[in-house]
Amino acid sequence: MLSRSKRCRFILTLIIGLSAGLSSTQSVRAEKHLDGDVCAVAGRWIEPSTGKVLDASHLFSRLSKKSVVLLGESHTVNEHHLWQAQTLSGLLAYKRNLAVGFEMFPRRTQETLDEWAKGELSESSFLKKVGWNKVWGYDSDYYMPLFNIVRQNRLSMIAINVDRKLISRVGREGWKAVPLAERKGLTEPSPASTAYRQVLAEIYELERRHGSSSVKQPDTDEGPKEDESEAKTSLSKLMESEDFGRFVDAQLTWDRAMAEALWKARKSEPGALITGILGRGHIEYRYGVPHQLADLGIKDVAVLLPVEVGKACENTPADIADAIFLVDSKTEPEDTPEKPKLGILIEVADNGIRVMNVLDGSIAQTAALAAGDIIVKAAGIKLKTNTDLIEVIRRQAPGTWLPLDIQRGDQKLEIIAKFPPPAETSP
Repeated sequence: MLSRSKRCRFILTLIIGLSAGLSSTQSVRAEKHLDGDVCAVAGRWIEPSTGKVLDASHLFSRLSKKSVVLLGESHTVNEHHLWQAQTLSGLLAYKRNLAVGFEMFPRRTQETLDEWAKGELSESSFLKKVGWNKVWGYDSDYYMPLFNIVRQNRLSMIAINVDRKLISRVGREGWKAVPLAERKGLTEPSPASTAYRQVLAEIYELERRHGSSSVKQPDTDEGPKEDESEAKTSLSKLMESEDFGRFVDAQLTWDRAMAEALWKARKSEPGALITGILGRGHIEYRYGVPHQLADLGIKDVAVLLPVEVGKACENTPADIADAIFLVDSKTEPEDTPEKPKLGILIEVADNGIRVMNVLDGSIAQTAALAAGDIIVKAAGIKLKTNTDLIEVIRRQAPGTWLPLDIQRGDQKLEIIAKFPPPAETSP
């Protein structure tokens, strides 16, 4: 059942906590090492293709003349969102006619975004009406500075995503299996380049091997390493599989949806600078959204990324972006508790949440949850969306028990998931 889970990559992102639409593959593609002195100081703009430190005023002047500027992020890194807010403010100084597209919102929320941008909703009302915990789910504090910049300057705020059900369906069935009338108006995505398929294959394979708890970079020292020729053969076979083809279809649909929304914004406001706030995996190397924008006729696109000072900067590939901005290393308080995880991959079912895979060594495995189980209730709460279950799990304190009502075939079961006390919690 694990291969099926790969068809719906957004599910992995939500449940396991990947920090972006796709994990960066910098260690795989490091083609150029930037100078250590250049990479030592936060607050610098760098051109990765040359290693030069850029003058911010000159950079923003050039960016203001672009058709589209894309700002990547890792969703749970606050430094990235602070950089995005700063960059939007910098662009505003050179281009008052600015529109901002957000990956966080499916298109059906556009009316609510318009109300917020016009100053018609309070923060709490906006988050509730837009269904933040269901449409995105990450800490809203990361994003409110961006939303407030839009609101304070009465900018156009654009929902550029589509409902996850479409991406999930494409991941299960493939793009061509979805009838034209059920594609939400999307046109057929431009095929992925060979290089993009290679990156997707590496990510797919890494997730499969490591149970998707995180996408570990391939230069870790964990476990035996495959012979390079064997690894290439394995990836080659993987890339020929139908499951991987559907996985690619899902990613391309996601990329195309956001590109089309940005393209339509550019058409409706030809004098505006269209900006996009989205996961870095959708824009790195110009593979995802920039590639789809080019297919739609917009090639004048700038890709900007935040990169941590030090080694992360030094190993930045030359072609990853037009410019990178150096941010401080991600820091978290030492006493920050790890968020509880049940250890399952899931998707929405008609009568609850279907377990697609149970990770080895997880709380779910100990509780005897099995692939194919339908979780109908958690702690007595009826489950309708993935977010419903995630919220229950996040509220679970260490050392407590979580009752789950399960439908297993024709059987109705109650399973108790036991969360270990703090001393036993895995690091």
